[in-house]
Amino acid sequence: MADGFVLAIHGGAGVKPRPDMTDKQEAAYHSALARVLDAGKEVLASDGSALDAVSAAVTMLENEPLFNAGYGAVFTREGTHEMDAAIMDGCTRAAGAVAGISGVRNPVHLARAVMERTDHVMMIGEGALSIARDAGLAFEDDAYFFTQERWDSLQDTLRMEAEGRLDDDPSRRHGTVGAVARDRAGNLAAATSTGGMTAKRSGRVGDSPIIGAGTLADNATCAISATGDGEAFIRLSVAQEIAARMRLAGLSLDEAASQVVMNDLTEIGGTGGLVAVGRDGSVALPFNCEGMYRGWSVEGHETKTAIY
Repeated sequence: MADGFVLAIHGGAGVKPRPDMTDKQEAAYHSALARVLDAGKEVLASDGSALDAVSAAVTMLENEPLFNAGYGAVFTREGTHEMDAAIMDGCTRAAGAVAGISGVRNPVHLARAVMERTDHVMMIGEGALSIARDAGLAFEDDAYFFTQERWDSLQDTLRMEAEGRLDDDPSRRHGTVGAVARDRAGNLAAATSTGGMTAKRSGRVGDSPIIGAGTLADNATCAISATGDGEAFIRLSVAQEIAARMRLAGLSLDEAASQVVMNDLTEIGGTGGLVAVGRDGSVALPFNCEGMYRGWSVEGHETKTAIY
């Protein structure tokens, strides 16, 4: 448990397998995660809100091409980008989410605009983009979102599909970023953003923008941001299931999160993980796959980052 602020982030459970990860690449991931933590901590250390902290952290993650969101978003099978994002305030349980959008530099900003400027929770298509324009959010052309590594991954995936030898590489399926926080006032917040799955069908939406599946914040229990097989997280309502076990069964955050991720998710063949912060400042970061890019900071303690 912690008395001060707490922040936890993830850059997705789609980590490079250990044999494929060079020392230089590993150092770059740790460095990026540390910079993101610093951005969120700066807000919290200045008595800022948990909502502003997760927004700042996810914005940084969206601007980092190492991770599958915003600038580093993966391609659909048609060679386009369709991004999802969500944000939730644990104090009021207000939430905003967008799905299948393109062109907005930081989808998490649009999710927040939906929360703060409309009576809705989730928006898609032109309606969502009109909110972005009204809010003065930054737009970018397709060239901004192009990264050679993501393009090469798309071509490799399509080629393997055509040859009937598509493997189970989690880096194609688990790309998401997210942040959860508790501020000094005890309020919780969560935000999640993703480019989805490499070579996904146009129109596919995963768990990230679905409140109660991939994103949740409730001051009564916890804040959660998930990453992994989105369809499995949706089927289990993973985030809400964890919160319910805390609220109704009296489980600790660690107990509830571990049960759902390590047992329930595994039982239906789903893989991935999540970062979570409890109302008491506890932190849980379970995953049932090889690794998850993650970092956490508890006020008064050393900031930590990890991959495997």
